[in-house]
Amino acid sequence: MAVQKSLLRLEGTIGGMTFYKSKDGYLVREKGSVSADRIKKDPSFARTRENNEEFRLGVQASRLIRSSVPLLLSRAADNTSASRMNSIMIKIGKTDATSARGQRNPQTALANAVAKALLKSFNFNSNAEIGRILLKQWTITPATGVIGIANLIPATDIIAPIEATHFSLTGGIGVYNFGTGVFDVKYTNIVNSIIGSTLVPVTLTPTSLPAGTGIKLYFLKLEFFQLVNGVQYALQNCKDNALTIIEVA
Repeated sequence: MAVQKSLLRLEGTIGGMTFYKSKDGYLVREKGSVSADRIKKDPSFARTRENNEEFRLGVQASRLIRSSVPLLLSRAADNTSASRMNSIMIKIGKTDATSARGQRNPQTALANAVAKALLKSFNFNSNAEIGRILLKQWTITPATGVIGIANLIPATDIIAPIEATHFSLTGGIGVYNFGTGVFDVKYTNIVNSIIGSTLVPVTLTPTSLPAGTGIKLYFLKLEFFQLVNGVQYALQNCKDNALTIIEVA
């Protein structure tokens, strides 16, 4: 370990050398590193390889979900949604109680209720949790994917931004195989209405049921608009729009 003799006390890394302050004064050491090849082959890095693989599987599953619903994600996700979902899917993978360490994965884990509960109610926009701005409870029929909201009165049942005059509700259902990367998503109709005191019937029905077998995710989106000269414009600030996974089956 070398001691800094210079009048300038440096901290940080320069040219492969790390300068830092310790209880013994200002010191310098060569920056340490482990080659990627050693991590791949050295038996002492077995746990690291296992952790890296489970991390990869979680991020891969997260990316699959996010890439599958671009129409829903539009204007309804914040800039932390990817990292938050990555974290959730990695955590879900670790609940896999049957696969060997290093092979635990979301596809297997999501067969159990604990893992499903971790993903259910995930909000893509942390600024707008749908359960806090849509005060009327919705229903979901898993077999058909139909979402219903009975007796919705927008003026009292929706907490809307002050500049909003209209809202829309839409949904979707997707079937995912995180092991193969195969998915199929079907969207529902859109219910659009003025934010007023008139009762609005809400029934969101998928155009058809998604094909395939696997984990089923059900989405619900609430978006706000402003009417100007007969045209509804999406609010420039999307912080109040919400998109949530309302059921996992």
